Amino acid sequence: MKKRKGFIFDLDGVIVDTAKYHFLAWKKIANELGIDFTLEHNELLKGVSRVRSLDIILELGKVEASQEDKDKWLIQKNEDYLSYLVDMDESEILPGVMPVLQFLKEKNQPIALGSASKNARPILEKTGTLPFFDAIVDGNDVVNAKPDPEVFLHAARLLDISNEDSIVFEDSVAGVQAANVAKMISIGIGEEETLHEAQYIFKDFTKIDSAFLESLINK
Repeated sequence: MKKRKGFIFDLDGVIVDTAKYHFLAWKKIANELGIDFTLEHNELLKGVSRVRSLDIILELGKVEASQEDKDKWLIQKNEDYLSYLVDMDESEILPGVMPVLQFLKEKNQPIALGSASKNARPILEKTGTLPFFDAIVDGNDVVNAKPDPEVFLHAARLLDISNEDSIVFEDSVAGVQAANVAKMISIGIGEEETLHEAQYIFKDFTKIDSAFLESLINK
C-alpha cells in the first residue's frame, strides 16, 4: 500500500507570485510617508505578517506613528493589494506548480496550504487551484507568524498527518525555519544562498520531477 504524506504549500512566491503586488501596495504607502522603499527592502517582508511588515517599513524611514495611523495604513495597504488581485487568473500560477499538484492528487496524497496571507482563498479560487487543497490554513487561522511553526502544525493536524510525514514547500527563510522547527521536511523554492537551511532546494517547480516526488512519498 502506498504511503500517505502531507504536502504543505506556502502561497506567495510558491504557487503564485503575488509578491509584486504586495511590493506595489507597500511602496505606495511608503512613498506617501516619504520613505524610499526598494525591491531589496521588500525582501525583508517575505513570510512576515502585515503588521510586522508595516513596522519594518516605518523603522526603515525612522517614522513614529500612532496605533490609529498604523491601523489606517494596514487597511489601505490591503485594499490596494486586493485591487491588484481583481484580474488574477490561472496565468499567475508559477511555472511547474500545476504538474506537481496534479501528480500528488493522482497519488492520493493529502495537500494543504500553509500561508500567512489573509487573502489565500480568493487567490486560490481565482487561479483555479482551490480544488487541489484538502486543507487551508491562512493568516485568519493563526496567531504566530513564521518562523513560528503554528501554521504548518495546524495544517498537518487538519490533514491528519504526523509532522515527520509532512513536507513543506517554502520560498522564505522564515518559512523554511518554521518547517525545520516543526521537524518537517523543508523544500526551498528559490535561491540556494538564501534558502540554505532547507533540506532540499530547487530554483523553481520545473526542476522537481515525479521521481523526486515519488521518493518523498516512499521515504
